[in-house]
Formats: sequence, structure tokens, C-alpha cells
Amino acid sequence: MNYADALDRAYDELPDTPADAGERLQVPDPEGQTDGAFTRLTNLSDIADALSRDPEHLHSAIQRQLGTNGQFEDGVARYNGSFSIADFDAAIDEYVAEFVTCSECGLPDTVLKTEDGVRMLRCQACGAFRPVQKRSSAASQQSQGPDIEEGKTYELEITGTGRKGDGVAEKGKFTVFVSGAQEGQTVQAYVHNVSGNLAFARPT
Repeated sequence: MNYADALDRAYDELPDTPADAGERLQVPDPEGQTDGAFTRLTNLSDIADALSRDPEHLHSAIQRQLGTNGQFEDGVARYNGSFSIADFDAAIDEYVAEFVTCSECGLPDTVLKTEDGVRMLRCQACGAFRPVQKRSSAASQQSQGPDIEEGKTYELEITGTGRKGDGVAEKGKFTVFVSGAQEGQTVQAYVHNVSGNLAFARPT
């Protein structure tokens, strides 16, 4: 057996490696409907099922991310105010990062449970665990003054990747989604939209 054949055989005998979290986690796109002064997220239950999370918990987290109040009934969530699909996408990305993705191996094979009064995220793939914190509402955070403003350009370090492939950066209390940016880059980004403690930007 020559070297190439031996190498092929060795690769064939290797165990399958886990797929990337983004590939394994198939989350439906949010479906929104404007209803006067409210915005509905009509498929929240489907999204929660894909994440293996309680829909009420997901709904509460989205409320905090958007800095608003709302109701959840019969699988449909309603939020006070006007929000875009991009707003819901970003809020779900934040939820996945905080309450679904293992911070050690990056896989979504986790369970969320309360242990001794502390909510813990435990990974069933690598065994890692960490506490998750209930974040204060975006509305109360914004009263402390803005770190990000629409129409301004900021230098941002891209430290992660969103569910849709956008670069993710943190600045003060804001999570910033930068279209077309890649993890590890430092970019000058123009902020074109701010919603709650989420901001959306593009490289300049």
C-alpha cells in the first residue's frame, strides 16, 4: 500500500467530526407582521422548537433585546412598537449566543436548566457548563446614555459571527451586526440603524 492509499484509509477510519454550529442549527427565518402600533412574530414557537427552548423564555429575551413589552399567545408573539425582520434576526442571534451556543466548543448541543437557583447552560457535546445571566432591559440600559448613535462611524473589532453570517462586535451596552465583516477583523463601520441595544452597520 502506497502513502496516498494509506492516507485515504486513515481518513476513512476517522470518526465523523461535529458539524459547524451554524450548519447544524437550522432556525426558521422570523416572520413578522405589522399590526398598527404592534409587530407580530408569527412563528416564534417554530423558532423556539428549532432551538429546543421554551417559547416563553425566548419571547421574554426578545422583549429585553428590543427594549419593549409584549404578549405571547397561541404560538404568536406581539411586541409594542414597529420592528423589522432584521431586528428580530438580531435578537434571535443574541439569544442563540447567550442561551444556546456552548462557549467552549461552539456547538448548540446544550440544555438550559436551573441548578441551586442559578440558570446554567450545559453542553452535552463537550461537558462544559456556564451560568447565564438575565440581562437588564434595553430600555433601562439606554437611560445610561448611548454608546452607539445612528449616522456615526465607529472602529469595531469583530469578535463573532451572527446566524446570518454578519460580523458581530460589542461596544458598550450594544451588540453591533456589521454586514460583510469577518471574525478577527477590525473595521470602520457606519451605523445605519439602532434598535434597543442592537445596532446594524456596514463597513465604510
